[in-house]
Amino acid sequence: MDIDDNSQRKILIPIAYTMSLISAYFYKYIYKEPCMTSILTGEMWVKEMLTGHPIRCVNAFRMEPPLFLRLCKDLSSKYGLKASCNMSIHEKVGILLYALAQGVSNRVLGERFQRSGDTISRAIHEVLRSISSRKVKGLAHDIIRPYDPDFTGIPAKISTDTRYMPFFQGNSVCVGCIDGTHIAACIPEPLQMPYRGRKGLPTFNVLAACDFDMCFTFVSAGWEGSAHDTRVFLHAIGSPEFKFPKPPEGKYYLADKGYPDRRGYLVPYPKIRYHKSQFEYVPPKNDRETFNRWHSSLRSCIERSFGVLKQRWKILTKMPQFSIEMQIQIMVATFALHNYIRINSPDDPLFRVLEDYPNFIPSFELPDVHAVSNSENGVGIYTEMKVIRDRIADDLWKARRNI
Repeated sequence: MDIDDNSQRKILIPIAYTMSLISAYFYKYIYKEPCMTSILTGEMWVKEMLTGHPIRCVNAFRMEPPLFLRLCKDLSSKYGLKASCNMSIHEKVGILLYALAQGVSNRVLGERFQRSGDTISRAIHEVLRSISSRKVKGLAHDIIRPYDPDFTGIPAKISTDTRYMPFFQGNSVCVGCIDGTHIAACIPEPLQMPYRGRKGLPTFNVLAACDFDMCFTFVSAGWEGSAHDTRVFLHAIGSPEFKFPKPPEGKYYLADKGYPDRRGYLVPYPKIRYHKSQFEYVPPKNDRETFNRWHSSLRSCIERSFGVLKQRWKILTKMPQFSIEMQIQIMVATFALHNYIRINSPDDPLFRVLEDYPNFIPSFELPDVHAVSNSENGVGIYTEMKVIRDRIADDLWKARRNI
């Protein structure tokens, strides 16, 4: 029996439509054209960096091959980082360090290491967990701390430098510096308002303390960029869970004028010249200016530390689109790795520049100008610290006049 054209169309159209659906499903979910087809896999590239000229490894991972291998060993043996079926510990650590050093996105990392976005993300999370997770004691927990927790000794920076000895060592001893810095944040548009600081860009306000060897001894990361330094500081020292290394009786940190003057924290005289550039052509004229000049010089240690931190880890100036919690973990990881390099690599080129040029501050970190000085923020001058400040100012001025 013959079938007319209309009947044929009624039969063939559904068949053709069904075949097109099957074809689309096949090419989308069953047959996938390989995307990462480079002959140089991520594992091979990391191995090439580790066995080639050391400067290539420094450019890629911000550390020389022996230190890279030591870091991998420490994260594996002490902090639970494990290799997976398809990825070694070296490649996982390489992915994170490359991301921190270059400030690149998951897409760029996927192309560099020839991995999918999901694989890259899992590797970063695993390495971050071993460094800066809040739930387990990672590398950051062990390395961001004072190495003399009781502050029993006199820092070598003071005891061996006639500019500061014995003025910052007398009845009370300076043990370190505290300051805040703003780090770039990548925040969804509806949530950006609290993170916008004075420059209008979304940032995190990070409080840190450091010793005079340029190692960070405390980090509080995660505050919005609009938060005032005083608020961040008071929360850090007043919250037991943060375990801020408070100076014992007779010891103190140096702080700038944005912080309240209280026992254990020595700030400069307000409304008096302070930064080195202000004394470049006109030397100090009285005891207060003399104190501020040398207070600024000694406290520049933390500005230099922030400068090295941001110059080494580009991700701190151009944060990719990660979750806020992950961005906080990344910031803590960079501080921990800063200390790790400082402790285990004395000849690191960035630190070597600062040792060779004591007055040099890397351009990535400039002295922050606080909106409110300690005489105007509602916190009165603490009498004990005022006495210490006046005593140091008087001694410095007398020594200068006797030269």
